[in-house]
Amino acid sequence: METRAQADLAEQQEFLPALLGDGRRLLTLVGICLMLSGGFALFLAATQQLLPHDVAYLGVVAAQVCGAADGRILHFMFHDRAAFGGAVAATGLLYCWLAEFPLRQGQAWAWWVLVLSGILGFSSFLAYLGYGYFDSWHGTATAMLLPVFGLGLVRTYGQLRGPRHLRQLLRPAFAGRWATRAGLGRASLMAVGVGMFLAGTTIILMSMTRVFVPQDLHYLNLTVKQLMTLSPHLVPLIAHNRAGFGGALTSCGLALFLCVWCGSPSRSLWQVLALTGTVGFATAIGVHPLIGYTDFVHLAPAFAGLGLFVLGMWASYGAMHPPKKPVTLAH
Repeated sequence: METRAQADLAEQQEFLPALLGDGRRLLTLVGICLMLSGGFALFLAATQQLLPHDVAYLGVVAAQVCGAADGRILHFMFHDRAAFGGAVAATGLLYCWLAEFPLRQGQAWAWWVLVLSGILGFSSFLAYLGYGYFDSWHGTATAMLLPVFGLGLVRTYGQLRGPRHLRQLLRPAFAGRWATRAGLGRASLMAVGVGMFLAGTTIILMSMTRVFVPQDLHYLNLTVKQLMTLSPHLVPLIAHNRAGFGGALTSCGLALFLCVWCGSPSRSLWQVLALTGTVGFATAIGVHPLIGYTDFVHLAPAFAGLGLFVLGMWASYGAMHPPKKPVTLAH
């Protein structure tokens, strides 16, 4: 009887609702697309290739710009893109975890994390209004992903269990004392998330105003005026790269903080945090020695974040890896 009832139900289902499911697969698809986009940005950075629309925007002086300052302008642009790629890929990892684990259980806080993080990530594209460069490829990707993301959120909302309001984010999953190894671990990881969010916000604001910090200009051995002389479009293009990195960093930082704050300690959470931090810090820090940009003041915040991350992962390992319960077989 049960098999017949299931067959009747399958016959009554419509194609698109069945294909879309409860919406989690759409959100997972967005996470996978973000990881692929991050990988593509890393590929461009590793091969030192400018996108066709970047070359067209720079104009006939593109080759001259690439060869100026012993190639440091090009290296500087790709160091931003490498960091951007790592941050985007890290965000995609967190989105996949949120869709596969807490959202599968109908936990409302995970839905709100995706909403808030998504708002930050997608809206950062509008920073182009501050620097005047419209990236058509970035705009197209945003226009394609945003409806998928929105539809995934709409369909998963109906699957949430219990209270669905935003106040669910105010309820921490950690009930123990902070003055313990587990508490230290969670506090350290949340501090990393806060640091990423603040750093990303600062980078976005910088991209819309000054664009460069003093250490950047020292590395380039050029002034902003000299950069503008090479091409009036060069600084807006660099600002665009920086804004993209800042947006990805704020989105990832907020998601990381809330996953640690609201997420129940588990092996899967520890594992996705390990992957997220490895991808993010390896790209953000590792690209600097490759291009010779090793200024201590510039790298100090990233190394401080890495130290907190390693401490947090070490201290939280035990709490997130409880002993496995033995399986009792019925006789």
